[in-house]
Amino acid sequence: MKTVILCGGLGTRLSEETQIKPKPMVEIGGRPILWHLLRVYGTQGFKEFVLALGYKGEVIRDYFLHYYARSRDGVVDLSSGVTQFEEARGEDWRVHLMDTGERTMTGGRLKRLEHKLRPHGTFMMTYGDAVARIDIARLLEFHRSHGGLATVTAVRPTARFGALGFDGDRVVEFKEKPQTSEGWINGGFFVFEPGIFDYIEGDETVLEEQPLERLAADGQLFAHRLHDYWQCMDTVRDRNVLNDLWEHGRAPWKTW
Repeated sequence: MKTVILCGGLGTRLSEETQIKPKPMVEIGGRPILWHLLRVYGTQGFKEFVLALGYKGEVIRDYFLHYYARSRDGVVDLSSGVTQFEEARGEDWRVHLMDTGERTMTGGRLKRLEHKLRPHGTFMMTYGDAVARIDIARLLEFHRSHGGLATVTAVRPTARFGALGFDGDRVVEFKEKPQTSEGWINGGFFVFEPGIFDYIEGDETVLEEQPLERLAADGQLFAHRLHDYWQCMDTVRDRNVLNDLWEHGRAPWKTW
């Protein structure tokens, strides 16, 4: 089963990094967040990926085109140009590098991949800037159980600030950065049936607007609630939080 990763956005809220690279290539512990995301899927047996490239897509292309060489010790014979690499077990992933346009919206990127996805039935999709501790097989099982066209993973992220509970002016509860209680949000980690393409018009379609709204209105969108760890990387602060967790051996999404 193929997994689509949307990798084409501008990442303007992380401009300190994204002026020179696309957001999925911003690093956590010396590896792009995209690599971490592929590991989340790959270690659970889902190893074929379709990367929807856009802004600075050449950076992602170069990373994977040279992935084999970068991950192994080797010898270069400068007189002949022959390169030999030591045997090492690599990632058994199959990665499709697909240009979906510099300014294409999220729905449009998916629509451009219809020819590669529709013939093969059910597929998964997520964003290239968030990691989670998620059981992909359970997500897929849930999707198949309801018979709808689409499943979205719903998450309740940690609040950015401490929360206070009051009785008049007296503080009766203090929680430092608790899980938000305002409700569930879109956490990515979708599962789709090919019928999703009938809800997308073209490049200007934002997936999270009319397509998902129409799917919900038609009773075709279901939510898989994730009660475990999820974290996006929208800002420098988010990047620092993720790096700190990785460096101290406390990264919840690292299940390998």
